[in-house]
Amino acid sequence: MPETDVLKSSYPALASQLPRMPLATLPTAVEDLAVRFGKARQISVKYDNLTGDLYGGNKVRKLEYILARAKERGARRIATFGAVGSNHALATAIYARHAGFACTCFLSHQARTPQVSATLRKHLEIGTEIVRYGGAYRTRIQTLSRHLRNRHAWVIPMGGSSWLGTVGFVGAGLELAGQIRAGEVSAPERIYVGSGTMGTAAGIALGLAMAGIECEVHAVRVSDLSIMNEKAIDHLMQKTALMMRDLDASIPHDIAARTRVRIRHDLFGPGYAKGTDATDEAIAFAKHELALNLETTYTGKTLAAVLADWRNGTGDARVLYWHTYNSVPLVAPALDEVDLAGLPEEFLKYLDQPVG
Repeated sequence: MPETDVLKSSYPALASQLPRMPLATLPTAVEDLAVRFGKARQISVKYDNLTGDLYGGNKVRKLEYILARAKERGARRIATFGAVGSNHALATAIYARHAGFACTCFLSHQARTPQVSATLRKHLEIGTEIVRYGGAYRTRIQTLSRHLRNRHAWVIPMGGSSWLGTVGFVGAGLELAGQIRAGEVSAPERIYVGSGTMGTAAGIALGLAMAGIECEVHAVRVSDLSIMNEKAIDHLMQKTALMMRDLDASIPHDIAARTRVRIRHDLFGPGYAKGTDATDEAIAFAKHELALNLETTYTGKTLAAVLADWRNGTGDARVLYWHTYNSVPLVAPALDEVDLAGLPEEFLKYLDQPVG
């Protein structure tokens, strides 16, 4: 499928002022599928697992705009945040290296999952500077200062969910709108998407509103309430809309108010990256009915929301599941092939240990 810049074709004045580094293979495919869950049903799938050749998933769309801005501003190093198994941190490190930047990832602890060991080994292979991040506010500020001062670093917030990163998913919402109008997929009444730092859901909602598509975005919360909540996502949408309108007066002044977003708190479970019986059911369903591999942190909980709504009778609307999990095989070196000196001692426990 050929690469296209939907933002440029839809809002050329806006796109002309937002440099973009072509990293993603766009548009990503979308299709309607017939499945069975209690009865025969239809679900649409948006395959954002296929956004990139180096590493897929939802982060690539954000990085196109963020890394372009960093390059424009003369940055030499990219720095970002996440948990040890963060797909955002790994995607950022991979694409930063591809674009000629050094990369520092400030990482924190999380529940063990099957992916964490390979993720850390890949970081070590590509030369990511891994820094243990956490503690009191003063400690965190000291850590940042020690590792970023005088290094020409461009700092990307957790999840890439700045207003600039969110613009990547404004383009995604416009992309889906075009696919709906072209008859490639049924017009959904609900879109289900995993949301940790809200940039993906916020951008999709804004893009759909800009395209005039009536659809409710169910943002399935996977991070702590202190990070993701109604006030925070509203603020991100308002800021993104304001910044876009500042660059292009054709953006409607009330576009954020036209969005339809519902945060789903009911699938969060015991914590970040911690699965539940509902998550396990969704992962098994996806493998059998959709031929997709899901995980416990984002996508398992997202599809679990779809299944929950089907089960309780509230989900018979036309639904689209937005698949955000990278499907490019992660080829990581074996444990004896990496230099563990680059890994903080506190993270050694994640390497090829049983999942707890």
